[in-house]
Amino acid sequence: MQSSPAPAKSARPERSASGRSGSRRSAREGRWFTPYLYILPAFIVYGIFLLFPLGRAVHLSLFDWDGLTLATFVGADNYISILHDERLRAAFGHALVFVIFYAILPVCIGLMMAAILTRARVRGLSIFRTVIFLPQVIAMVVVAIAWRQIYAPNGSLNNLLRAVGLGDFARAWLGDYTFALPAVGLVGTWVSTGLVTVLLMAGMAKIPVEHFESARLDGAGPIREFFSIILPAVRAEITVALTLTIVASLKTFDLIYVTTAGGPGSSTTVPSYEVYRRAFELGQVGSAAAVGVTLTALIFVISLVVNKIGDRASS
Repeated sequence: MQSSPAPAKSARPERSASGRSGSRRSAREGRWFTPYLYILPAFIVYGIFLLFPLGRAVHLSLFDWDGLTLATFVGADNYISILHDERLRAAFGHALVFVIFYAILPVCIGLMMAAILTRARVRGLSIFRTVIFLPQVIAMVVVAIAWRQIYAPNGSLNNLLRAVGLGDFARAWLGDYTFALPAVGLVGTWVSTGLVTVLLMAGMAKIPVEHFESARLDGAGPIREFFSIILPAVRAEITVALTLTIVASLKTFDLIYVTTAGGPGSSTTVPSYEVYRRAFELGQVGSAAAVGVTLTALIFVISLVVNKIGDRASS
């Protein structure tokens, strides 16, 4: 009889403890959405200015529309016409050629320049870094006008060739069917090399000096140091540089518009210029939207592949 009150006294704290743990659990369950509230404003802005226009472009690409009259639903015909249009196929081919000039060449040149500048301890390195990065801060329209003057028949390049006795090679570079595309591509190389070099120099600066000292004690030379120490250490920076430059090469518009306007003929046209030409010059808004959506998908796939390869190499 005397033992019955004791359980009653101990049950109250247990109920109290279980009540507190239950309230904490319910509070935690109630706060699961808190992180989403923090990103909600940014997601709303992202949706308004990126996802909605992208969805609208996909919607327009399913119609034959001149931008003024009523649109006619054509399904996937605009996408099928991309495969059969020789000019559009050439435009996508030119964009892939620009990947070599905008991404591959700058990465190769940037690796060599960054390795030399980092290891040689050049005086005035900060000034050199600023100068080489300068093309990135100049508006592409200004760059295009400057290089159009350089490539002109009486421009600096032809004058230099004539001065050194190579006048037979002088030509209207941007009006030549053979040399117009590489001439414009080299402008992209000039613009991208500074960005790539600065990125790689930042990566190489993080390599411990002890690695180079150990390599020299083992008899390694500069070339062996480059391939065994420097190149593996900057894989992440190479991936970032390739992603940025490939995207820049595939969406090039202002450089083409100012220098060649896609000419001569269609020898330098690219997908982004075809979007402008079809939408605002030919009145083919649906076809222009299909080209833009296809270009967006191509950029996404190439960027995904580059990052997958970079992650696998780093791991």
